[in-house]
Amino acid sequence: MKVKLSLIVAVAFVFSLALFTYAQDPQPQGPPPQPQGPSSLDVQGIKSYLLGPGDVLDVRVFGQPELSSSVQVDSDGNLSSLPFLEKPIVAKCRTDKDIQKDITAAYSKFINNPQVSVRISERNSRQPATVFGAVRAPTRVEMKRKVRLNELMAVSGGFTERASGTIQILHTEPLMCPEAGEEKEAAPIDGTRIPLQIIKIAELRAGKLEANPVIRPGDYVLVTEAEPIYITGSVVSPAGIYLREGLMLSRALAMVGGARKEAKLNEVKIYRQIAGSANQEVITVDVAAIRKNQKPDVPLQAYDVIEVPEAGMFSSSRITSTLVGALTGGLSSAITNTGMYLPSRVIY
Repeated sequence: MKVKLSLIVAVAFVFSLALFTYAQDPQPQGPPPQPQGPSSLDVQGIKSYLLGPGDVLDVRVFGQPELSSSVQVDSDGNLSSLPFLEKPIVAKCRTDKDIQKDITAAYSKFINNPQVSVRISERNSRQPATVFGAVRAPTRVEMKRKVRLNELMAVSGGFTERASGTIQILHTEPLMCPEAGEEKEAAPIDGTRIPLQIIKIAELRAGKLEANPVIRPGDYVLVTEAEPIYITGSVVSPAGIYLREGLMLSRALAMVGGARKEAKLNEVKIYRQIAGSANQEVITVDVAAIRKNQKPDVPLQAYDVIEVPEAGMFSSSRITSTLVGALTGGLSSAITNTGMYLPSRVIY
């Protein structure tokens, strides 16, 4: 009971985290799409399906209708309701062909050369995996065979532009039929710990095997949504953008079109919330020096506010444009007031 309660709390925590991140979105786009009903992957490999509790088999014995029945694998993983058989047949983690051989052998004690057919009519032992978060089509995927993470991402339509760069995988059930080397994953889940696995999207895209694990039935797969940062001041397109993993200040400025010509790049300010406090710290950064590789770039944090100030009219970076503007403006005003003709091009 304690283990189930801990798992329910863990799942609620993951869903709450996703909803909180969405609530902080700097560009609200309506409610997030809800997970669809179970989607079926292709059935490649389903012939090696291993049975589990809840699966239903259609058993037929040729010429013996009283022995033919539809039976369900019980909670202990056995077939215990076959007609006239006192000893249950072990079904968990075995194929339908294995079961067919055992039933044939069992009925051979009563029937000469029985012809037995076994077919899986319902696959109920694996809970669907749920994919949600920053994906284009949140969905639940039926787990009829071994499925890797990249397949789930393909079924869910791939990542959206809001993906932060990490995927969280929450295990709710132990691995039912472990292979060699997977014994640890088959152990009961410790109710005092959240069985959470973190995967980097960049490593998944790079094809790293460890970043493409097998997803268990019942897993919750959350593609975390990026938290916002805000860029304002003397930039081409002031906006809120999503904080990707490893996002640096210089790249963030490039994402909003870069600084304007009149920007004062040696005094860019980052307003950052102090953890556990209502106060902010102000970090002054010399972006001009960063561009010249004289100073290291600055990593950004969630909810940073970046202000790019504008240089004064008579600062060294604007003095030329200020004088040209003043002269051009004065000349145009004088000509307009006297009604003189202003040629489209002046040759000095």
